[in-house]
Amino acid sequence: MTEPADALQQQVRAAFEVGGVLSRAADHFLPRQGQIDMALAVARTISQGGALVVEAGTGVGKTFSYLVPALLSGERVLLSTATKTLQDQLFGRDLPRLVAALGLPVRTALLKGRSSYLCLHRMHQARHALDADEHKDLRALAEVERWAPLTRTGDLAELAQLDERSPLMALVSSTRDNCLGAQCPQFRACHVNLARREAMSADVVVVNHHLFFADLAVRESGMAELLPTVRVAVFDEAHQLNETGVQFLGTQMGTGQLLDFGRDLLAAGLQQARGLVDWNACVMALQHAARDLRMLAGPVATGTRLRWHGPSPDGLDARDWADCLHAVVHALHEAAASLRTVTELAPDFGRLLERAQALAERAARFADPGDGQAVRWVDVGLQLRLIESPLDIAQTVQTRLLQAEEDADAAAGGRAWIFTSATLGDDARLRWFTEPCGLAQAEVLQVDSPFDYAAQAAFYVPPALPRPADPGHSAAVAALVGDAAARIGGRTLVLTTTLRALRVIGAALKQQVGSNLDVLVQGEGTKRFLMERFRASADGGRRGGILVASASFWEGVDVPGDALQLLFIDKLPFPPPNDPLVEARTQRIEQAGGSPFKDYFIPETAVALKQGAGRLIRRESDRGVLVICDTRLVQMGYGRRLRAALPPMRQLKDEAEFLQALQDLALTRPSTTESPSA
Repeated sequence: MTEPADALQQQVRAAFEVGGVLSRAADHFLPRQGQIDMALAVARTISQGGALVVEAGTGVGKTFSYLVPALLSGERVLLSTATKTLQDQLFGRDLPRLVAALGLPVRTALLKGRSSYLCLHRMHQARHALDADEHKDLRALAEVERWAPLTRTGDLAELAQLDERSPLMALVSSTRDNCLGAQCPQFRACHVNLARREAMSADVVVVNHHLFFADLAVRESGMAELLPTVRVAVFDEAHQLNETGVQFLGTQMGTGQLLDFGRDLLAAGLQQARGLVDWNACVMALQHAARDLRMLAGPVATGTRLRWHGPSPDGLDARDWADCLHAVVHALHEAAASLRTVTELAPDFGRLLERAQALAERAARFADPGDGQAVRWVDVGLQLRLIESPLDIAQTVQTRLLQAEEDADAAAGGRAWIFTSATLGDDARLRWFTEPCGLAQAEVLQVDSPFDYAAQAAFYVPPALPRPADPGHSAAVAALVGDAAARIGGRTLVLTTTLRALRVIGAALKQQVGSNLDVLVQGEGTKRFLMERFRASADGGRRGGILVASASFWEGVDVPGDALQLLFIDKLPFPPPNDPLVEARTQRIEQAGGSPFKDYFIPETAVALKQGAGRLIRRESDRGVLVICDTRLVQMGYGRRLRAALPPMRQLKDEAEFLQALQDLALTRPSTTESPSA
């Protein structure tokens, strides 16, 4: 049971004192008032129940601020992070050292989605699915087979040499669609089931947002049994909750799913029921239907989203679209009919039948007009993905989490929900986060960063650059980056708002400074590879580095010390106005009498800008300059609100001050000492 509020807060306060238990958990630990304030607020919420939203600036040490009271409370705790990488860090580093320092008999467990674990049954089938000339995948499979008898967890992240983008990953792991469940011959040894059993017996379970929402959507991950036994739930990097949630709370179907199903169907049919059904013809019909559906969208640029308000997505003939979807449905029904004749032969066929029926239902749903309660669109790439999504997760949070807890736990004081991130909004109520997440009534706390931004960093808006809409803008940005990076010997990160700008700036920099500096461009290697090489570029004797990146590099990138001292943002990161989800959200604001620009575009841009700028200063010893290559930040009226969202850096007034700041950076090499508070 939870300690009384005062007692738990006293324990927490004592833990953060000089010479307290946290001194044993982190080298050179120093108490920080913001960290203590957050920890006490978390302790109070755990004791009383309810929801707490905390925006904790970079350097506060929010991990310890929620872990200490959660562990001291004695309650079962669910910790959810944004990514599997952060999940591994929390479980493998932060939790163990804190549990040891507190001296608590706490059992911890790590739980990921199915695709993260080795499926022994599918691994044994994988060689039948690979062609003899797929040498790279066969070599990777051999590595997996050598590792399989040695691993206890089956977590594929243990295989550092296995690229997570490798097609082999899908062949040696399972999905909800293709898992055989209790009928699997490897059921007793299943790594997924082992992870779930450990989670059910643990005091603290570490999951990720994707797993959490996937379970809310389909009740399949094991969380359905786990969540009711947990009284404290903490969501770190909570700014990703809404966008993660809408991915899982809607309906999706992709041509890639259809082709994967066809591949599994052919492999199982030829291996276990050869000659009983014309499996090749069955699968070929489905492949043709899937490829015809993809080809209907034509050679559209990868990443394009097609609006879908009427019977068909924009630009696609309604009759052709309907015909293609009906062909998919028909092919799936034919596959299902064939599978019914062999379901008694092997459990694989029963599971394949369920997949065929589920895909057919999904395709039929997309063939019918939508009900107007959700937004539909089509993602176009090498494959086609059909998506129907809610606009936010507010209703789900209210009805399936908060209200459910009020009904179930009223006598017990209610469950404690903690949501925290370094970036949750640009106003006192953090409405950017709380409103779409259904947390408008939650307690809100903002804890400022302990960094002295005015002394550690400056920002500059070059006045002579072309407007962002001008064709020459990216080339001008590249020229400015190349000159500035050369002056300080690299140590430069460029964040772009579009893939087109990424390519233009990357190519221009390689031509301009490629012989003197190491120019790294997103897409030319995995994120891990690029980050390791960029960090290494700051080592003595190596060429300095420039990293040009977009998308996922705007957040979750931590490069303390002198490897990153110059950060460029090519333009203000406004949401794309023609994105179907953005359009639907702005239309809802208009219908409610609000201003889409003021109430949606500006808050979204402010938060994204804040996230990007947060890459620069990661420790008390860091120094750097932020350059925002968009004159609208100082020329437009809304620029004041966007500037207020940035960390309180000093502003450089002109080129002379900018060049002086670069010269100062060139003459110094800050310490890379890690912050003492997690």
